[in-house]
Amino acid sequence: MSARAVEALKAPGRYPDGGGLYLQVSPSGTKAWIFRYSMAGIVTANGKRGERQMGLGAYGERKPGVTLAEARQKAGEAATTLRAGRDPLTDRDEAEAATAASRAKADANSFRAVAERYMDTHLQGLANPKHRAQWRSTIATYAYPLLGDRPVSAITRLEVADVLRPIWNTKRETAQRLAQRMDRIFRYAKAADLRSGDNPASMRDGLSALLTIGAPGGVRGKRHHPALPWQQVPAFMEALRKKEGLGARALELAILTAARSGEVVGARWREVDFDAATWTVPKERMKAGKEHRKPLTPAALALLQTLVEEGQSEEAFIFPGGKTKKPLSNMAMAMLLRGMNEGPKGDPLRWQDAYGEAVTVHGFRSTFRDWAGETGQPVDLAEAALAHIVRDKTEAAYARSDLFARRRTMMEAWEGWCATPALPANVSRLRRVRGG
Repeated sequence: MSARAVEALKAPGRYPDGGGLYLQVSPSGTKAWIFRYSMAGIVTANGKRGERQMGLGAYGERKPGVTLAEARQKAGEAATTLRAGRDPLTDRDEAEAATAASRAKADANSFRAVAERYMDTHLQGLANPKHRAQWRSTIATYAYPLLGDRPVSAITRLEVADVLRPIWNTKRETAQRLAQRMDRIFRYAKAADLRSGDNPASMRDGLSALLTIGAPGGVRGKRHHPALPWQQVPAFMEALRKKEGLGARALELAILTAARSGEVVGARWREVDFDAATWTVPKERMKAGKEHRKPLTPAALALLQTLVEEGQSEEAFIFPGGKTKKPLSNMAMAMLLRGMNEGPKGDPLRWQDAYGEAVTVHGFRSTFRDWAGETGQPVDLAEAALAHIVRDKTEAAYARSDLFARRRTMMEAWEGWCATPALPANVSRLRRVRGG
């Protein structure tokens, strides 16, 4: 047959082209290619020796479909399989099944599937439904369009950078949180043996080099103090409590009270009321220029009691420095942190933020704020604990209370988290499920 003759055929029937290839025209006028063949061992349903036919696709010269030339090529390939002693229909079915299985495996290990499994498992630990929703929203909005269908094992650092770059300078905070969340998903994929090699979303592994540092217009963006992820606080506190010296105790108090380093090193004994379990920082040492009361938890009180000396003057510094009538240097806590990070040359930092930078003393205030947000603590309580200034004038007019009693409850919960026994790095903490 010629292509023109095939196009002209209208009457229902089966028309041979040779070599087992037929064009079948249905009563409705649709056309399809079939390959008819027989081979040893093939029998019909009624038990008689018969032949098989394999569909090669709908005909189509001027519209989507299989042309005459393509049908001849497919029939030739089937004939070659037949001469090799194999059933071409069985071969095709097995190949399609293998392709479907491979596709199903790829779909199961796509970034979208792995991310959903991670979130289904790990987001249950977030008490605040809003934060769970934000997690899913950022991943779905920014990561899925580019990475959703990609095998998690094949995604590169360049692809992750392509996800972040459009919002890196316009929505920096969102981009940073997105990077942290993708980092956790890839760490999960590596732990599940779904990928190997570097984590493409890790700033320390090189992602930061692919993103611009400055803000739009070439102006450098606001730099935040590197903060330890709140999940690592129990391990850090365990290590800190093994350290001796005033610098270690000052940092411990700063973490337990979410205080600034200047508030801690400048503290005097007259500011502490052991009976009321309160530390009142005078306005002269507060950034906002307003007196600030801090509830002292049992651990904070116990720490301070170890520092009390007999006959101690109320005007004496709680953390005295090396010079008479001078407080501990602001650098004491920073140097302590540096020492806790020191190790053999080339070793990764032990205490670092999500981007691979060494954590800072001030960064622990951000760590506390992250913990508060991720565990469902009210925003107003967290902000009051940090003594942040209320920027909105209308809101400030109504914010007359320092929420002290409620803050005490929150700080006791924070102390409880800080005292949680640390687990080995390769062990994840299981959370009890209601009804389990």
